[in-house]
Amino acid sequence: MAADNPAANAAEQPEEALGAPDAQAALAALAALAALADERIDHRFKGLPPDADGLTVGQLAAQRRNLFTGGFTTPVLALSAERLEHNLALMETYAERHGLAFAPHGKTSMAPQLFVRQVERGAWGITLAVPHQVRVARAFGISRIFLANELVDAAALRMVAAELDADPSFRFICYVDSVRGVELMHAALSEAGASRPVDVVLELAAGDEARTGVRTEAECFEIANAVAGADTLRLVGVAGYEGEVPQATTEKVTAWLRRLSALAVELDKAGRFADLPEVVVSAGGSAWFDAVASVFAELPELSVPVLKLLRSGAYVSHDDGHYRNLTPFNRVPQEGALEPAFRLWAQVVSRPSAAQAFTNAGKRDAAYDLHLPEAQVVRRDGVERPATGITVTGLSDQHGWLRTEPEAELAVGDWLGMGLSHPCTVFDKWQLIPLVEADGTVTEYVRTFF
Repeated sequence: MAADNPAANAAEQPEEALGAPDAQAALAALAALAALADERIDHRFKGLPPDADGLTVGQLAAQRRNLFTGGFTTPVLALSAERLEHNLALMETYAERHGLAFAPHGKTSMAPQLFVRQVERGAWGITLAVPHQVRVARAFGISRIFLANELVDAAALRMVAAELDADPSFRFICYVDSVRGVELMHAALSEAGASRPVDVVLELAAGDEARTGVRTEAECFEIANAVAGADTLRLVGVAGYEGEVPQATTEKVTAWLRRLSALAVELDKAGRFADLPEVVVSAGGSAWFDAVASVFAELPELSVPVLKLLRSGAYVSHDDGHYRNLTPFNRVPQEGALEPAFRLWAQVVSRPSAAQAFTNAGKRDAAYDLHLPEAQVVRRDGVERPATGITVTGLSDQHGWLRTEPEAELAVGDWLGMGLSHPCTVFDKWQLIPLVEADGTVTEYVRTFF
């Protein structure tokens, strides 16, 4: 790994970088990060230079090869070093400005190097979705995890209990949205002999047609009663995901967030949080965090301090499609702007007619669940120019379909740089992603674990 990478930074100040775990956990996390640099380059990692086989990731990074002249093969996904840093810094300052704690959703990247950089940039911890992701984060020293799901898998609960028992600094919070869920959690944790209770938050559904979560406040109190009767669990707050509000508008999202806040107030009045050091009130995807900031600012004082926890995740790379259109910064441009950090490079491998061309990047390489890739630049003989008159019209497994207008200048062998939509389905197609500076220099390789 390059000398200025996150693992090296973490090594200089492990407690701050990794969320203040105990010394043994910090050392294990640093060893895990360092081991990423020792992994050997081979056939598993697409797009990397064939002549790099046998080198370690750290050795290849130290060579600072150029993405365009250093032997990389297409298709290859690049992550902009400058834009990544811009996005990390922007959301750090946004959360600070609005008095929010920040637990970015790690399922977007599943890249421990990025987790560490997010924590270094002030994140309270990392949000995750499933047990495997928790195991990855713990292997790399993340000491605060918010699981945005109800955890009822007995094997996973045993794992969480073991982690809590082994590391006093580890904090774990997960959703609960049913009495049955409470019963299953309690049974598994009791059988595991858990010595520390698992912290849970009531998940309030974003509407009757929404995804998971409790539909009514009355049911929330029934579940709170069940948690109170389970000594393996501790109710620490309320949470939900406003991105599931049906036919979402600012008004509808704001109304639901106020309902979530009101639930926290009512539970506090009922004495449900009396023995806690703090109450957790959490929401926030990547489309409505401005509404979250606004409504959470209205939250009245409770009997104990409130941790207002934002969980947006797609910001880390942003995109050139779905989130470019949905980002709250479109509504509040005075607060800044995220920058799309991904570019997928493919080569033109066929030009059968003046109106059609094909690249060698398809569904295996590019996200396509929300929008097709966007043709942005053409590169030939070291010169880049706008991809004028070029449109991606479809993807096969290993080919991209292009429509070319008369003004399009495109030939077999050209490199086509494309913007992508939906970060969550970009990261998961690539195990090792070059981090590239503006001049094409590759400084690091980001490892993902899906």
